[in-house]
Amino acid sequence: METYHNLLRRLRYKHLLMLSTLGRHRNLHQTAIGLHMSQPAATRMLGEIERAFDCQLFERTSRGMIPTTLGEMVVDFADNALARLDRFSEEVHRHRLGGRGQLTVGTIMGAAPDLVADAVIRLKRDRPLLQIRVMGETSDQLAEQLEQSKIDLAIARYASALQHNQFDFEPLGNETLLTVVRKDHPLLEADDLPALADLLDNWPWLLQPVSTPARQALEKELEDSGLVSPRDVIECGSIFAALQLVQKSDCLMVMSRSVLREHLSIGGIVSLPLKLGRALAPFGLLTRKDSQLSEPARAFCQLLRQQQSSQRQIT
Repeated sequence: METYHNLLRRLRYKHLLMLSTLGRHRNLHQTAIGLHMSQPAATRMLGEIERAFDCQLFERTSRGMIPTTLGEMVVDFADNALARLDRFSEEVHRHRLGGRGQLTVGTIMGAAPDLVADAVIRLKRDRPLLQIRVMGETSDQLAEQLEQSKIDLAIARYASALQHNQFDFEPLGNETLLTVVRKDHPLLEADDLPALADLLDNWPWLLQPVSTPARQALEKELEDSGLVSPRDVIECGSIFAALQLVQKSDCLMVMSRSVLREHLSIGGIVSLPLKLGRALAPFGLLTRKDSQLSEPARAFCQLLRQQQSSQRQIT
């Protein structure tokens, strides 16, 4: 293979777009339509790219154009490069319009009401023209978005052991999980709450998706206690939908105290005396390894550290 300097000289933006589009559609005809070119021209361009890499990147099969092992790596690179280029282009455009840059933050909802919200408010107070986007997702979704450069940083947890090789992690705090039910739930009428094993077997539960660290910690905790997973489960990754469901059903829901605080205060839901989620790992700052944060991102991280330090002193 050529040295990377020669490779960079031959690769063009249109090549990256071609790789990304073909990797998504797995069909050369659809790719050509998406790139507004003829199929023969798309075929020639793919040939140019493969000659630049000196190897085959896609295989023609009955299921379409399937990336080879190296092809998958190249498609991932193209996707990430295009995502970062799009965000850079948007930031340049905002500067021309008199703006002062852009910051995109992903956060688990447990950290959003206290830590992240306060840091965002303080940052906007100092930089009123900075465009800030806050995306609330689960840790596994945020890790994927961070890998694809769709967000600058995440406040989340490692979702898998392999992510230790992809991201740097700086712990910020712990999340307390509560088990709640609607205010007029039948369980609240009983003198004594049934044993956890009976609750798991006889009542519906509303839980985060099994791919999330919070759900995995809960399942591990039940396993270590010799208990089986709930028999009747609704999986929900949306905080808003989960809060609606728990108030209109007999479900027991496990969620972060910081997210539930306001709903508990107005009496729409009630916390049960169950201690679950004790095995949940701390959340913190996730950033891409070997990647330089922008100046607004560095300022935001510093505000998070100050905010967390203040909360520790209070508690």
